[in-house]
Amino acid sequence: MTEQSNQVKTLEPRAVRRNEGEARWWLGALAEIKATAADTGGLMTIIEVTEPPGSEAPLHVHHRDDEGFWVLEGDVTFEVGDTTIEATAGDYVFGPRDIPHRFTVGEEGCRMLFILVPGGIEDVVRATSEPAPSRTLP
Repeated sequence: MTEQSNQVKTLEPRAVRRNEGEARWWLGALAEIKATAADTGGLMTIIEVTEPPGSEAPLHVHHRDDEGFWVLEGDVTFEVGDTTIEATAGDYVFGPRDIPHRFTVGEEGCRMLFILVPGGIEDVVRATSEPAPSRTLP
């Protein structure tokens, strides 16, 4: 008879301040990786993204992750499936896995959090970006 362990890794408290986190230039935006799968026991990834005015994410689908968008500054138009959502600072938008989605940033640019569950998308971000020499948009 084999005994299985039901032990769960104990996570450590962690704080990542504004202008902290791994800074990357990613698809024309400044992405600051705030929490990784390693930090959260695989539960989530959080990335703060600063987007220039008029930038767009193309229509795409996540088959593994649910994605939340929390708009911190600016305004963003989201399309999630057949639904169009106009979001401003303080608004949260949810994009379930397997539902196509995209967004367009308003005239003043925006700053928002991408919250992905489960964690791990940071590996894709790192593979498709480069280290940011500064935390400002060009």
